[in-house]
Amino acid sequence: MALPAQVVDVFGYALYLAQIGERHEQAKPLRGFGSADVLEVVEDWRGGTYRAVYTVRYAARVFVLHVFQKKSKKGIATPKPDMDLIKERLKATAARAKEREDE
Repeated sequence: MALPAQVVDVFGYALYLAQIGERHEQAKPLRGFGSADVLEVVEDWRGGTYRAVYTVRYAARVFVLHVFQKKSKKGIATPKPDMDLIKERLKATAARAKEREDE
């Protein structure tokens, strides 16, 4: 919640739409995950670029994997440490979703 209020509003609305099975106009598949079930929303505000990454891979839930301010000066690519964190959290989310199925 340390993000600017306008950015929180955009991300919150995008997640609400994902929960009801729709897609925000700014949501797009995150490169490197091979499908459209890991999405990112990018919002520029006052010279900063903010990203929210979430997955709709599991039918009953939307899992937020990472929200961050992109600070890299090299192009538009997501920095490697952030991509590694997203991959790690996606694996943890898969395990959690499996546990919930087994309950």
